[in-house]
Amino acid sequence: GFRVTSHCRLSPSTRRVHALHSRIAPTAYRPTMMHAAAAAVSLRAPVPALGRARPPTAGKRRPLQVRSAIAPSPASVDADRVRKDENECVVNTYGRTLDAPVFTHGLGCKMWDTEGKEYLDFCAGIAVNCLGHCDPDWVAAVTEQANKLCHVSNLYHTEPGATLARKLVDTCFADRVFYCNSGTEANEGAIKFARKVQMTRARAADPDATEWATETVSFSNCFHGRTLGALNLTWKEQYRAPFEPLSPGHSFAAYGDLESAERAIVKGKTAAVFVEPVQGEGGIFPADKAFLQGLKDICEAAGAVLIFDEVQCGLGRTGYLWGHQSVDVTPDIMTVAKPLAGGLPIGAILCTQEVANAMAPGDHGSTFAGGPLVCNAANAVFDKVSDEKFLANVTARGEQLRSGLREALKDNGHVKEVRGSGLLVGVQLDCPAGPMVGECRKNGLLILTAGAGDVIRLLPPLVATATEVDAAVGIIAEAMRVLDE
Repeated sequence: GFRVTSHCRLSPSTRRVHALHSRIAPTAYRPTMMHAAAAAVSLRAPVPALGRARPPTAGKRRPLQVRSAIAPSPASVDADRVRKDENECVVNTYGRTLDAPVFTHGLGCKMWDTEGKEYLDFCAGIAVNCLGHCDPDWVAAVTEQANKLCHVSNLYHTEPGATLARKLVDTCFADRVFYCNSGTEANEGAIKFARKVQMTRARAADPDATEWATETVSFSNCFHGRTLGALNLTWKEQYRAPFEPLSPGHSFAAYGDLESAERAIVKGKTAAVFVEPVQGEGGIFPADKAFLQGLKDICEAAGAVLIFDEVQCGLGRTGYLWGHQSVDVTPDIMTVAKPLAGGLPIGAILCTQEVANAMAPGDHGSTFAGGPLVCNAANAVFDKVSDEKFLANVTARGEQLRSGLREALKDNGHVKEVRGSGLLVGVQLDCPAGPMVGECRKNGLLILTAGAGDVIRLLPPLVATATEVDAAVGIIAEAMRVLDE
């Protein structure tokens, strides 16, 4: 009832999990090695076969060969029908062009469309696919868990979320974790956490207190999400204006300017200050130690909760496990999301014990958050990304990408600066970068824009190789001619 093909070996961690379940799980629920590898099962397999336990075999098991990506034939997907259905049935908030490719499958840093054309993916799903596409250990973790338990709600305990929480708090400043489903949800929750902290402090000083700090501060060029609370924090007027009036009590300060921050952050009024250690959508601007340490000092003096938004720059993207670790400044709360589950929706609020103590049962919640499926995937991601050799490679590839771009583009008058941190890289232009997106795509490279639309934003999977980085630099250099047409 099933077919196994290809050559990828399971990770030691995957084998340990399988061995544990082989010892303790009832036979009917015991996952086989086949279940522990996502692509090992043919798409044509009868559904009952997926959950059927295989009888024990005597002697040594034969090594299992696992396919890491199931690649549909391009001819099996009707691209015109896909575009028609989306254009007629999906709310048009993304502005996809009619000639945008329809992707069918990917592997590592590459994807293929319905025409069979290969692309080098330097978007990574907007900094989500940190292990690239169809990483075999990630695929194995998802399939293994899907064959056991997918969702139970937060009324009960499950192992993957608890294990992930321990890993998260053991590798940063945080004492506690709250799970959610996206970056904007994490920032919405952080607003609530900060307000509850302010109420708790006020009532500890005066049990009859009815007023406390409730306002927020964020920074120029920032992006914190699109739901109403997070939108209130977000800089771009084009995102905010259609939905005004937004909540009162928010102020912006200039990013990197401590004097501006000190004017905006007011004791007794400012509940929370949000800042990205490296701004992504705002144009790829890394904050330095002086700014983040000075901001922490201002927040402490004003009693404001300092919140680092690491939705895009966190979990290995900068070459450090967490972006703020490059400058050794810690917040009260950190929000994370995009890469944490390698492509499945997840978010998290990491906080100190003082913040956690302010929250009581019923203060916040989520139906789907922290489910066993997504957390098992996140454990697989975390185990790889947190490895020192993995992070060293991110640093090396980031340096290679920036230096390669500087050399290749040094004589181009449109290029003002190449900047970034790790594999979060921006090329500042003196003109709109939009034409570069289309030209690079024609030549098999997927890129993004940032800032005011005048920054080329590069967010490759963290597993990008030196060869792939060189190829991307070459395509970008060749495509620059489109800016003069």
